[in-house]
Amino acid sequence: MPDSQPQPPSSGPSGSSGSSGSSGDDGDASALLLCGARLTDGRTVDVRLGSGRIEAVGTAGSLTAHGTRVDLGGYLLLPAAAEPHAHSDTALSADAEGPVAYEVADVQRRTTEAALLQLGHGATALRSHVRIGDVPGLTSMEAVLQARRSLRGLVDLAAVAVPRLLTGVAGADGLAMLRDAVKMGASVVGGCPDLDPDPTGYVEAVLEVAAEHGCPVDLHTDGSDPARLGRLAAMAGGLRPGVTIGPCGGLGRLPSDVAGRTAEQLAAAGVTVVCLPQGGCGSVERRGAVAPVRLLRAAGVRVAAGSGAMRDVSNPVGRGDPLEAAYLLASRCGLRPEEAYGAVSSAARAAMGLAQVRVEAGFPAELLAVRGDHLAGALSLAYSRIVVHRGRVVARTSAVREYCDSAAAVALDLPRQGRANGSGPGRAKGAEPS
Repeated sequence: MPDSQPQPPSSGPSGSSGSSGSSGDDGDASALLLCGARLTDGRTVDVRLGSGRIEAVGTAGSLTAHGTRVDLGGYLLLPAAAEPHAHSDTALSADAEGPVAYEVADVQRRTTEAALLQLGHGATALRSHVRIGDVPGLTSMEAVLQARRSLRGLVDLAAVAVPRLLTGVAGADGLAMLRDAVKMGASVVGGCPDLDPDPTGYVEAVLEVAAEHGCPVDLHTDGSDPARLGRLAAMAGGLRPGVTIGPCGGLGRLPSDVAGRTAEQLAAAGVTVVCLPQGGCGSVERRGAVAPVRLLRAAGVRVAAGSGAMRDVSNPVGRGDPLEAAYLLASRCGLRPEEAYGAVSSAARAAMGLAQVRVEAGFPAELLAVRGDHLAGALSLAYSRIVVHRGRVVARTSAVREYCDSAAAVALDLPRQGRANGSGPGRAKGAEPS
């Protein structure tokens, strides 16, 4: 008998504020049966998907297929990851000769390629911070919104409007452009108050525009000024649908008692912190500085993790891989694997205003299958991945590992990852794809 029959979806944000479409009701109507997947609790199950949701979860072999079957034997099945802090407009520009191009076609191409790379890693929803004003004007926003439309059905992409200045005479144009960006389709308002001559005034302006349009807020800040964070928390407390800040690496450089009091203020105001374990982005974050994740969590702050720069001048080797962010949270910040993965999945989705995902009937069919049998191993060697968005497989990555024939390899019975048909030079029989 199935372990999990259809139930009403859990209550929570609908996702309309943080994504370009619904949370799955308009997904692909064809049915899909995921067979023999392992869950983090050790069970091996079949999972039936339909109309963009999980229809049923049952013990392996208990569910009948009325659509396509996908064999997930040897895979760990997880809620899909989400990317709460991308920079699509500058992604993949590190190797560009001369200044970065901001023509619509250039930005749209970079945005699309970056989004597909991150989808392949397992992120089925992305929030991209897009600079407006200065050289790009509203061109980058136009390009990202065009990319969002072209990616519909593959990955959900939300755009954050990021003006440089919002106060004084110089900020008047930025404020007008921020409102124009929201009218164009930016679903989140943000920016970097640290770069404005009047950081508090900048935050006030952003919150005002957000309140006018009912938008969430997502602000860049180093977090090194506790008084400024305290004022932000006081102003943000009543705003719905919510306020997110990050990367906040400077918060970790403060004395622990000061950082602790600041974290309590953020928790009381319901402010989410998105950290960047893979490194900072732009000029607001020192390279290698990461927010004090354990201190924030202990104070009750929701902490999500993002990737930040993806192969731009801020981080020429940025991968945009949520599982790498989770790996770094576990290896550098001391989180348990379940906590670390939660930061890039459930916490990231909540920060983006998206519906909760569990591998249970009734929840959105946003799933990631990773080769492995437990979460710690998946974070360590997460090579092969199968990504499900709105109930259908949208990306698949298969890695092959081969060893030459040797007595040592045979004697140790080393785990092998290779081609399913057993072909290939030096392949021992029985090797499986990673």
